Amino acid sequence: MSLNIPATVYRDSTPPELTEEQEQLKRDLYNKIPERRRKFIDKIGYENWDPFPKPNDPMEIRKDVSKRTSQELIREFLQTRSEDSPQSNAYRQGALELALGIINKDEKFLGYFDFAVWYYKLLEREGYMENGGSKTK
Repeated sequence: MSLNIPATVYRDSTPPELTEEQEQLKRDLYNKIPERRRKFIDKIGYENWDPFPKPNDPMEIRKDVSKRTSQELIREFLQTRSEDSPQSNAYRQGALELALGIINKDEKFLGYFDFAVWYYKLLEREGYMENGGSKTK
């Protein structure tokens, strides 16, 4: 009993087109497979079975507009922090989450970023910021 399985079961959605040599190798492989293991092949149909699948595309590495990954951004950010600035796990985790959110263009994190920039400029305008650090009035 053979089912007609659509080509979408293949990794790149195209049915296999084999050369004569590959077809012979396919027959040899099929004949060498134990009877019990042939169930999957019989289920999708010998014609649809591709013993030579193409490899998956490599995972996309997401980068920001400066062509940096989130890990590169975090490493650079933490290296610029002074010794007395916060360096706890929670602080680092928050920075990493924000970097990932910005690179993935997540609206929530873009809102965090926009607010932080706006707030920094507000404090600077009102004289609460001095040389990149905070001061109290």
